[in-house]
Amino acid sequence: MKAIRYALILMSVFSTNNIFAQEAIDEIIVTSSYIEQELNTIHNPVHLINGEDIADMATQSLGDTLDNLLGVSSADYGSGVGQPIIRGMSGNRVKIMSNGRVNRDVAGLGADHINDVDLNNIQQVEVVRGPSSIFYANGTSGGIINVVDNTIARTDFLESELRIGAEAQTVNSGNSGEFSYQNNLAGLNFSLAYKDSDFEKFEIPFGAIIHEEEHEEEEHEEEEHEENPKYLTNSDYETKSQRFGVSKTGEWGYIGASVRGIESLYGIPFHGEEHEEEEEGEHEEERIYVTTDSEVINLEGAYIFEDSALKKIDYYYAGTEYSLMEQHAEEAGNEEEEEEHHEEGPTTFKNDAKEYGMVVNFSNDALSQRAVLNMIEEDVSAIGHEAFIRPSDSSEFSIGYYASTDLDIFNIDLAIRLDRINRKGSLAHDEEEEEEGHHDEEHEDEEVDYFGKDFENSSLALSVNRDINEFLSVSMDLASVERAPSAIELYMNGAHLATGRYEIGNTNIVTERSRNIDLSIAYDRSGFFGTLTVFRNNVDDYIYLVDSAAKKKKLTVSNYKQKDALLNGYEFEIGKTFELNNGNLELSIARDSISGEFNDGTNIPRMTPERNIYSILYSKDQGSQFNLSLKDVKQQNDLALNETLTKGYKMLDIRYSHKLISESGREVFASVFGHNLLNEVARNHSSFVKNEVPLAGKNIGVSFSVKF
Repeated sequence: MKAIRYALILMSVFSTNNIFAQEAIDEIIVTSSYIEQELNTIHNPVHLINGEDIADMATQSLGDTLDNLLGVSSADYGSGVGQPIIRGMSGNRVKIMSNGRVNRDVAGLGADHINDVDLNNIQQVEVVRGPSSIFYANGTSGGIINVVDNTIARTDFLESELRIGAEAQTVNSGNSGEFSYQNNLAGLNFSLAYKDSDFEKFEIPFGAIIHEEEHEEEEHEEEEHEENPKYLTNSDYETKSQRFGVSKTGEWGYIGASVRGIESLYGIPFHGEEHEEEEEGEHEEERIYVTTDSEVINLEGAYIFEDSALKKIDYYYAGTEYSLMEQHAEEAGNEEEEEEHHEEGPTTFKNDAKEYGMVVNFSNDALSQRAVLNMIEEDVSAIGHEAFIRPSDSSEFSIGYYASTDLDIFNIDLAIRLDRINRKGSLAHDEEEEEEGHHDEEHEDEEVDYFGKDFENSSLALSVNRDINEFLSVSMDLASVERAPSAIELYMNGAHLATGRYEIGNTNIVTERSRNIDLSIAYDRSGFFGTLTVFRNNVDDYIYLVDSAAKKKKLTVSNYKQKDALLNGYEFEIGKTFELNNGNLELSIARDSISGEFNDGTNIPRMTPERNIYSILYSKDQGSQFNLSLKDVKQQNDLALNETLTKGYKMLDIRYSHKLISESGREVFASVFGHNLLNEVARNHSSFVKNEVPLAGKNIGVSFSVKF
């Protein structure tokens, strides 16, 4: 981390020289696919958000940033944590990526763990829904989210660029500051970015918190207790992100390296032990928080061959060191209680990973085609009192073939992947609860069973597209995707207080296979536009976590099981664009719906409810833009075993932005935004802590930046 800071200081000295705005890139490429395509040629279900729109939004979790996109929702856990869900798929079925490489954090180990992404000074975010996502990564039966930046420049920077920005929000008294710089110096492309954000606990609407408690003396009848605090305890969030990259380019290709670091601290607004302690009158002001620290080193390049059947070879290496530490602390004045109650110390999760591979391009005039080799080594550990899984090692080897061709009548894309995955882990024989005061004592003589699970997966995707005419296009995506169970699904065994459950893995679970089909139609003529996608996903041996009626350590016992499942749904949007007062007014209505059932007719847990999204967008002179959206989330009545109903809500958001460009090329950009302006009590059904951790109340904010 110190190396990054020294690089930032060094580059800030150079930034005083010859600062001009860099021209925008006209051509938008979806980079995360092994077959890079221009956005206007892609028929698959793809969302693309450009970097300026991200900068225009409030700083928030990844899931909240994408929550208004069709087919995309969020499983939130306070301010910093919002894990994205695509078409009802979550966890290991959705891959979070940075520049085409999967993020190697520990978000998959807990609903309260943050996705380690940096959204400062990025080019775009690419969201791919459904079967075509295997063009991007293995095992992605739900989809991928790829954050693209230009830290390692693949073409030379033509001019230097310095950007300085700031932001403030009311709901959490939050603020952030950022800057970025890029330039070509002595033939080398240098790029850096830094952002520092600090958000206090956020305000919530009146009566937003519900506690569900069981009372043995009343035959376990459920009672709901509403609380009316103004702020959500332990919902604060602060983070620092920094990137530095250098590259050299030429007609032969390019080579470059980058270092990315993210440090964060955020509160845990719910803990499974809290309510029991409150009943006993102890530790009511307990502070539970998480700190994370990551460093990612990337090396990549490409070599271009001339006059050869082999066109180009891209190669890459990514090394990640990631740690997440969960800690407890009492408020001032309770030192004696803290020493007695928290002698167990913190719990530390770590992920040390290496990924390397190459992409071989041997396209010709008739066929765009590539072969891919990819290797991953990943060591994950959890150490401490709340370590609910023993250390595990995973290795992956993938080989893939990707092709695309235009047959005049149809455009066809094909992806074939073969993945070999090994997951090593262990399970300690679970003994009866230790006597009070000895729950963190090490047992040197405990029996441990060791496992080595091998999975050989094959996946295939086929996309067929046709332009009926210049206004109408249709596409069909077919895929059969195998996903190996994750380490947590195999080897989890312990109290997971962040979800209020005692979770137990299953070493006997097998590979999950998804058989997907998407049918899409798109129309655009004379300002009227519309899209409709219908999808169906049959999943053999769907892996899921289900609550039981049993209790262990006063927590609900939840088990990982498998059962065939069916997910289906649709997404559509219609709209009209009008010319108005030297600008364009766009009105649109969108809806997404997803249902998920097992083959016995019961519902899949934590499925996203139906939503309608109404939007008004007015833009003028390429310099100002006003956007109003109303997201109408329906009540979720399709409940799984032991689930509770989640009421619907309406989320009203607005954003106004304005950009001025001076004759010298300086850009001044300002934005005013508002979220949840109706101050609705809102909670996501997909969240494990939906009742105790509602969404934030009304928020108004401003952001400002200057680009030289």
